[in-house]
Amino acid sequence: MRADPTRPRPNPPRRTAPVAPGAATLAAPRPRPGPATLLRAPEWIAMYHSVTRVGDDPYRITVTPERLDDQLARLRRRGLRGVSVRELMAARAAGRARGLVALTFDDGYADFLDHALPVLRRRGCGATLFVLAGRLGGDNAWDPLGVRKPLLTADGVREAAAAGVEIGSHGLTHLDLTRVDDATLHAETHDSRVRLRELTGTEVSGFCYPYGTLDARVVAAVRTAGYHYGCAIAPGALAGELALPRVHIGQEDTGLRLELKRVLSPLRRPMPSPEPAPVRAGRPGAPRRAVPRTGARRAPAAPVPPESP
Repeated sequence: MRADPTRPRPNPPRRTAPVAPGAATLAAPRPRPGPATLLRAPEWIAMYHSVTRVGDDPYRITVTPERLDDQLARLRRRGLRGVSVRELMAARAAGRARGLVALTFDDGYADFLDHALPVLRRRGCGATLFVLAGRLGGDNAWDPLGVRKPLLTADGVREAAAAGVEIGSHGLTHLDLTRVDDATLHAETHDSRVRLRELTGTEVSGFCYPYGTLDARVVAAVRTAGYHYGCAIAPGALAGELALPRVHIGQEDTGLRLELKRVLSPLRRPMPSPEPAPVRAGRPGAPRRAVPRTGARRAPAAPVPPESP
């Protein structure tokens, strides 16, 4: 059997979850159309975490600023434009999403402001930053291996939002939501959204499932909490606007490897079709009107990698 060229190898140690007891995107010039645009794959969502010097990185969640810059430059040469998930979803609803790549950064690491944001600005890209409302100013205590990485403070989150980065929720404390009780699930989904909305003064449309784990109960909680979309990794049968697939992008993804992910990953994990809006009663044949959706989530106790196959 041929090896899957899009899967990182060798496999890094799994990230283990503890047992349970935003805004408009950055200004981005449109890429010039050219021969490369004929080779564009369908729209997709890229998943990043930390952007800094790569040291002890057992979960492969770190890329250097230089590598991020190279990756975004390669996408731009292909006629693709990096945007926030909110912008991608709006473009999908309007039928104008071709050639867009949503860029997501999970966990809300403090290095986003110093290293990721300048690269995004230089390459004319927008992005979505998923932060943990209950760990602002803390670190990645949920990862048993590797170095402690500081997380953004409340002021840091406001600064990112003011720079045009969409702020989304990653929950409160980075739990596997499929393993928490109902009260904790409500707090992780609903309360985190309320906190971030109060912190940034903007609507919080998106939720990102920690570890990429989810089930029907978690998705229902995300919907009830009022989210319009949810980001997973490989949602399988639950795929939909509240469980969008994403593609892990790491330090080794450059050249042919990045190109294979760009082309093959959207085929392996295709974006779900935009859901049709209901027709207004009493007006047969009237144009359909888009209706935003809402979302939910939950916590795991088993080791889970940053990207599932």
